[in-house]
This record gives sequence, C-alpha cells and structure tokens, in this order.
Amino acid sequence: MTQRRRRRRARRGRFGRRAFLAGVGCAALAGAAVMLGRGQTASASSVPALAGAAVLLGRGQTASASSVPPTDEAEPNAALPTGEWRAVWVSYLEWAGMDFSSEEAFRAGAAELMDNCLSIGLNTVIAQVRPFGDALYRSTLFPWSHLCTGVQGQDPGFDPLDVLITEAHSRGLSLEAWVNPYRLRSSAKMPPALAENNLANVHPEWVCAVGEGLYLNPAIPEAADYVVQGVAELVQNYAVDGIHFDDYFYPTTDAALDAAQFAASGAGDLAAWRRQNVTALVKAAHDAVKAADATLRFGVSPQGNPDNDFGQQYSDVKAWLAAEGENAVVDYLCPQIYWGCGYTLQSGSTRFAFENIVPEWLAMPRAASTALYFGLGAYRIGEGDGGANEDSQSQWCTGSALARQVERLHSLGAGGWALYRYDSLFRSAQPELADAERATLAALTTA
Repeated sequence: MTQRRRRRRARRGRFGRRAFLAGVGCAALAGAAVMLGRGQTASASSVPALAGAAVLLGRGQTASASSVPPTDEAEPNAALPTGEWRAVWVSYLEWAGMDFSSEEAFRAGAAELMDNCLSIGLNTVIAQVRPFGDALYRSTLFPWSHLCTGVQGQDPGFDPLDVLITEAHSRGLSLEAWVNPYRLRSSAKMPPALAENNLANVHPEWVCAVGEGLYLNPAIPEAADYVVQGVAELVQNYAVDGIHFDDYFYPTTDAALDAAQFAASGAGDLAAWRRQNVTALVKAAHDAVKAADATLRFGVSPQGNPDNDFGQQYSDVKAWLAAEGENAVVDYLCPQIYWGCGYTLQSGSTRFAFENIVPEWLAMPRAASTALYFGLGAYRIGEGDGGANEDSQSQWCTGSALARQVERLHSLGAGGWALYRYDSLFRSAQPELADAERATLAALTTA
C-alpha cells in the first residue's frame, strides 16, 4: 500500500497501529458517553464540552476551553491549502464505470481520471472509498466493496486506493478519502448482497432499517467508535491528504429510530441529543485524523440548506464552523449549493438562489482555522435545478453555468469549491454541453 510521506511517518512514529486504533475508539466512546450524559444542545457555546469529552490522542491530555488560544492569536491551519481549493467528487457511481479486472486496467482508468481533473485546473480529488460499510482498500475492519469485483468481500487482487493515491500524487493532485460514516445499504439492490463480515451481519444490534436501507444507529456509541477506528485505519495506512464525510448522518427524523437509547440517556430534547451524537462522532473523527498528522484535512459536506442540516440531519454546522483550537470539529465545511442564480421555490422564496444562499453561509461566524468551501452541482448541466423561475433549466444549458458560479465565489472571497460529480463533466449524456463547461472552467483555473 502507499505509505505516508516520510515526514508524516516520522511525526507519528510514537504510535503503534493497534494502540492507535484502540485509542481513537476510546476517544469516540468517551465523547459519546459524556455528551449523552449532559443532555445539552451542541451549539457554538457548548462545543468546548465536546472537546472535553474527546481525548487528544497520543498526548494523554484532555482539551479544555481554557486551553484554546484567542482567535486572533491562532496559528494558521497547516491542513488547509494556501491557494484555492478546487475539487471534484468521484463517487461509487464513477467506480461502477471503471475497469477493476486487473491492476493495470484500473490504473489506466485512474490515470485518465487524474489527467482529466488536471485539464480543468482542479487540485483535489475526493474519492469515495467507503460507500456502504465496505472498502475500496485493504481493511481489517470492513469488507471489500462489491464495486471491485461484483461481490462484496471478494479481494480484487490489488489495492484500488493505493493506485488512486499514486496516480494523484504523481501529478501533484491531493486525494481525500471520502467516507459515508453510517450507511451500509441504500436499497435492497445496492449493494446486491452483503458480505458475512459486513457490520449488518456482524453487529446487527448496531443497525437500523429505514425503508430498504440499512444504517448504523448514530445513537450507539460502539457503532460510532467503529466508524472512528475506520478513519484511523485509513490515515494510519494510506498517504491520503484528508478524510471527507458527506451529508448522510441521521437517516430519518422518526423518533422510533433510537427511542430506546434516548430513553436510557435521560436527555429531554430528542433533536438536541441527536445533534450531540453526530457532533461527538465528527469531533472524534477529526481528532483521529489530527492524531495521525496535524497537516491532514478533515472536512464535511453538509446540505446547502442549513435548516435541513440542523433539524433533519442533526448536524450543528454553525457550531462546527465556530469551534477552534483544541475544540475544533472540522478543518472545512463544503455545503452543497446545487441551485442556480434566481432559484425560486414554489412559495416564491429565493432564499436558496445561489446569489443569496452563498452569502448566508459566508456570514456565519467562523473560526480563523476553519475554511468554508462550496459544492457546485455539475450534475445540473443540461437538466436544470427544478426551480419555479423561468430560467431554472436554460441557465444550465449555456456551457458556462459552473464558470459563472466560480466567478461569483471569487467575487465573494470564498476559499474554494468542489464539483458534483466527475461523470457529469467527463462522461456526460450531453457531451457538447459538458465540453463547453470544461472549457470555460479551464479558462478560469489554468490561465
């Protein structure tokens, strides 16, 4: 497997791999236990309590509010790029179109993918490596993904993540490992069958069903612990440049999902308690990344609607943005702003129009060490965004929709952006439009 850069290995040489994984597991459990016992809302003012719950790995210290330096004295975040962050998401849908029949075949596809990213001036690839409680890499915790061979748990005979890292780094591209923390199955057919060592079979008591989907229950500390161990395994064994979580946290707002755990917690506010569960997981994952190497990034891509994040996904994104120092929860957020200019709801509201929702996010209080990037909907090209405004489709058929949004981000001082997703630009059903979008993006980024 691709080993971490020499300077990074030297920095974390004091950790043994087994001790490291055990340590992050304990941190996740401690964080969850303390938060569940407090029964308080995870808001900007309560984030220090989260840090107190999470052990700083390798130091033997507990973070406290008093140990956090003032914002204006904080050192620059070494995990963040010095220039604009320009990324693309490569999802399990892309992997379904890749050739995994041999390492040579996969490497050829990976090389083409990286070259294409360079051609439009990108500098970061966000590669989905754990879409369904599985792995596109060698793992002692999760089965091989069915995307590699068609059968979950079957070894493809090579390490896809190793190949992706090598091909990215040889071209000067960063590669962040994208993890879906809770999802084990999205439908009865995805994945088609689960391996014997999938968590749904090994620990069914950790799993909840929502429709045809299967998810780890966010209210069970042991499940969160396992997710964090998986993050630690990735950063310990692979030279990834960061870990990236998507927006899938609580799979439903149904109170029955975690009723037993909520009753046992003694908490009085279900929504606040759920936000504590999510924040405890995210904080522990962040700390596991930093324990391996402080220069590694940890970011989350929440929904673009902050109300949905707070009330449906139970993601306290405003608190995450504001937390700093040893209380930091993320290095960056990248909300998914998949609406065009003038986007209008049937109610007549234009809150989520690109020109309105981006400034709303930028106006949120944010720690100096935390970056705010924006996800752009490349998949809208030629399709439109479904708004009630007359140009909800036509503005996505100009060949310059994404470039115009990037220019708007520049004018607002945003630090970077990511495109969802790779196939929408490089394997599009409307190739002429995609060609035009690539050309206008490249004119901005490669000039």
